[in-house]
Amino acid sequence: MILLDTTVLSNFAHIERLDLLRLALPNAATTPQVMAELEIGVAAGYLPNCDCGWLEVVQLTPSGEASLAHVRLILGDGEASCIAVALERKGGLFSDDLDARCYARRRGLRVSGTLGVLSLLVDMGNITMTEADEYLQKMIAHGYRCPVRSLADLGGTDGA
Repeated sequence: MILLDTTVLSNFAHIERLDLLRLALPNAATTPQVMAELEIGVAAGYLPNCDCGWLEVVQLTPSGEASLAHVRLILGDGEASCIAVALERKGGLFSDDLDARCYARRRGLRVSGTLGVLSLLVDMGNITMTEADEYLQKMIAHGYRCPVRSLADLGGTDGA
């Protein structure tokens, strides 16, 4: 199971292309905590209203809640809840939050993010590299702090 946190979802929401996430990761899921963060962003006018109805929202089990309490000490609710579910279900995490990515990797989770989704879409033939770079530039214009300006800067498209 792939868990999407608020950072990745909001990057695609900003450019009104959540459909690309669904195309690249059709079996992805998120948590109620992430959905609450997105709703706060929409209510505050930071995010456009977006349809996440395709996205499975996974509730934490009691053991997941215990993991969440520990992870919540160092990360926000959205990231912490996604990591707790991913650990419990042996899944992966898609996040652009550096602290969340580092913590998840230390715990043995597969990690990727927005650049990984764009790279996957290019690799799948769903978008061109030019289109990916155009989406990336739009995300950057909306505040995405990205380490590259083009997917070509990654030296390949093997999932950043």
